[in-house]
This record gives sequence, structure tokens and C-alpha cells, in this order.
Amino acid sequence: MAATVFTVVTAEMLPVGLLTPMGSSLNISEGIAGLSLTVTGIVSALAAPVLPLVLGKLDRRIVMVGLMVLLAAAALLAAAAPNVVVLMIARVLAGISIGGVWLLTIGLARRVVPEHAAGPATSLIFSGIGIASVLGIPAGAYVGELVGWRWAFVAVGLLSGALVIALAFFLPPLAAEKAVRLSDVTEVLKLRQLRVGLLLVALLVTGHFAAYTYVRPLLEKQAGITPALIGTLLLAYGVAGIIGNFVAGSLRPARAIGMIAAGIAAVAVLMPFVGTTLAGALILLLAWGFAHGGTSVSTQAWGHAAAPNAAEASSAVLVGVYNGSIALGAFAGGQVADHLGTTTVTWLPAILAAAALFVVLANRRQSR
Repeated sequence: MAATVFTVVTAEMLPVGLLTPMGSSLNISEGIAGLSLTVTGIVSALAAPVLPLVLGKLDRRIVMVGLMVLLAAAALLAAAAPNVVVLMIARVLAGISIGGVWLLTIGLARRVVPEHAAGPATSLIFSGIGIASVLGIPAGAYVGELVGWRWAFVAVGLLSGALVIALAFFLPPLAAEKAVRLSDVTEVLKLRQLRVGLLLVALLVTGHFAAYTYVRPLLEKQAGITPALIGTLLLAYGVAGIIGNFVAGSLRPARAIGMIAAGIAAVAVLMPFVGTTLAGALILLLAWGFAHGGTSVSTQAWGHAAAPNAAEASSAVLVGVYNGSIALGAFAGGQVADHLGTTTVTWLPAILAAAALFVVLANRRQSR
């Protein structure tokens, strides 16, 4: 399941390290190329809450296998895309798969291990996110430099195909505990703490991806970093993200999310001043990776604590908001990059992460 998370995150975020060559190859701007991330996020956000209603009690192992088949096909279609329209169609298909895998992975994490091991197992599964940042996204950037961006998508397609076989053989049968109804989804939205968690997800993830989607052109233009070094810097970011994932998993959700918000806000404020050199950019990317690395595991823990008896329904809305925020962040960052310049995209995470920190502190005070 960790390998599956690694693959879907790599597939979703692959354009981050390939934005410049994709734009050049398809004759589109960086903002339009960034829509390949926006489209995937929107579709993932819509798929996550809808899929549980459609799937009923179908064995979740069969569903996982089918979703990875779809991801493999989407990646290969993106690799062969002759124009931006076909690329967006491929990213729509990828979004359906990614939204479903996110949902099922979160909901099933606590069913494949004993109860006392649920916390570490969840952190292990979510480490696939950090490992994707360490290996997947930088590897995609390296492949794009060596043999072209299309081969990076081919590699994701082949990896997805390998996971189809692995999931079919090694994942146990996982029948749905009960069919999720629309009323289950609306019921969890009545929980105040879950609504607060969804607001925090929207603020942090939108702010993060408004800048992170355009991190390659940002580094190239602000710090003069060459394409050959982009993969190395993304690798450093990913290593820090893995560490941040496990550190956040060991903390109470409110404390972890407060630290994440403060870290992202600080990095965003400092980027225009410190991130103008290779050394400065490296230091800030390490801090950024460490801070954001714990976002998924912390917000998932918040959601589980808010609705412990409705895991799949709460996961559906959480994943929906998370992926919708990725889309919104990528779109907003693209608008800023195209109209105000790429180096100004850090304004958004500075404002939104600071707002998230305020929400955490206000919620803690009100709870007391």
C-alpha cells in the first residue's frame, strides 16, 4: 500500500519537475502546463466522495487493482499526447484513479494490521508520499532531462502495471465493512472538529501547491539554478519530507499541524530574500519539505479523531478537499505566475499558512 501511495503521488506530481519541458514541447505557457496538475486535482476531489457511493460493498482489493490499471493507461496516454487536449484527457483519467486510491488507502490502513500497530502502519503508508518526493518526482525530472518528459510518464505507467500484479497477489480480500450512503457523508460534515480539519487542509494544501507546482521555474528564475540541479534540490526536499512525515506522526494532530503551518509560512516569507542563491534555496527547500512532509498523516489523524466511527465517509470528504485544494493551489499559482511573475507565487502560501496557524490556535482556545 505504501508503494501504491508512492506511485499515485509520483503520477500526480510528475508535472512539477517537468513543467518547463512540457510547456516547450506542447507550445503552452507555464501556467497552462500547470493546469495538468489542476485538472487531476479537481477530478480527484470529485471522485473521492462519489466512489464510495458507487462501489457499494465491492471488494476493495478488486477496486484497488482496477484503479491502478486505469492509472497505467492514463500515464501511457499522457506520454503519447500530441497536444494539450489529449494530455488533459489523460490527466482526467489519472485523477479518477488517484482520488480512489487515496480514499481506499486511508480507509484500509487500519484494517491490514492489529489495532496497536495502526499508528505506525499509517505513518509507513504515508511515507510513500515523502518517498515519492525523494525518488519519484526528482527521478521524473532527471528522466526528463536525459531522454525527454514523455519517458517519465512511461516509467509511471510501467510501475503502475507492476503494482497491479503485486496488489492482486499480496493484498488480502478487503470487503467493505458497510456500503457508504450519501447520508453518511453529510452526517460527518455536521461534526465541528471535522469541519475545522477540512478548513486546515484547504488552507495548507492550497497555499503549498500554489508555490510548489511552480518550484522549478521559481528556482530557475529567482536563484539561477540550472535544470541539471533541479532534481538534486527536489531530492533534498523529499528526504526532509520523509523525516517530517514520521516526526508529525508521533505528535498530536493539533500540535503537528500548528508546526506545519508555521514552517510553511516562514519559508514562504523568506524565499524572496534568502532563496536567491543555491545555498539559500537548498536550506529553504529542506525546511519546506520537513514542514509539509507531515501534512497528510496529521490531517488524516485529525479526521480519524473527529469521526472514529465513520472512517470511509470522513476519508472521502478529507481526500476530496485535499485534492480540490491541490487543484485550486495549482490554478491560483498559475494565475499569479502568468500575470505577476513566477517569483511572486510564494505570497499565497505565506498568507494561507499564516491563516491556518491562526485557525489551529483559535480552535485550541475554544476547545479549552
